Amino acid sequence: MTAYVLPPPAPTVASVEGEAGVFPVRRILCVGRNYAAHRKEMGGDDRDPPFFFAKPADALVAPGQAVPYPSRTANLHHEIELVVALKSGGRDIAVEQALEHVYGYAVGVDLTRRDLQNAAKDKGHPWEAAKGFDASAPMSPIRRWDGPPPQGRIAITVNGELRQEGAVADMIWNVAEIIAEASKLWTLAPGDLIFTGTPEGVGPLVVGDVVTGEVEGVGKLSFEVTA
Repeated sequence: MTAYVLPPPAPTVASVEGEAGVFPVRRILCVGRNYAAHRKEMGGDDRDPPFFFAKPADALVAPGQAVPYPSRTANLHHEIELVVALKSGGRDIAVEQALEHVYGYAVGVDLTRRDLQNAAKDKGHPWEAAKGFDASAPMSPIRRWDGPPPQGRIAITVNGELRQEGAVADMIWNVAEIIAEASKLWTLAPGDLIFTGTPEGVGPLVVGDVVTGEVEGVGKLSFEVTA
């Protein structure tokens, strides 16, 4: 039996729709600029290979929990995303086999300290503080899934006002391609989550905002931004 010198942290878990059991979260990978209109919105217009960044597993926010406005930013942005939950993994996964590793899908919001991200870009610094902060990954329950990935509407409202809207089918790199590309960089494993990118219309949030996101066929997510 392992003897810990400090109490180990509680494992991060995600809820599964309609089930008492929970999904153990190993890590969170995120894809940047994976919708053409958002790529243009952020200053690009081509189909480069997908690039990835990460959030710590404990950045996850459970359904129904509030999101505290983070420190050291005056420009917190929402980014609505389809999230892939993996039940298995490996290295150098072929695109043709990639969907065999999918457990299910969820609705996620990649929260971003945009001012810190822009400052880091200007200096050529990493984005860690802009993306991987506490409570930066609200997520709905995971819906078990068999068959082709979702392709329908993806949208987010803030206080009832539509901010982002698109179709998952508009992703530059589809789910299978994303999994295959990620497996060239990491050994993927059960419990990995992949946020797959956001459509255009990202924008700021302030304390008191109520955020509601939806991916057609997958579910909804709602949270309030608190002080």
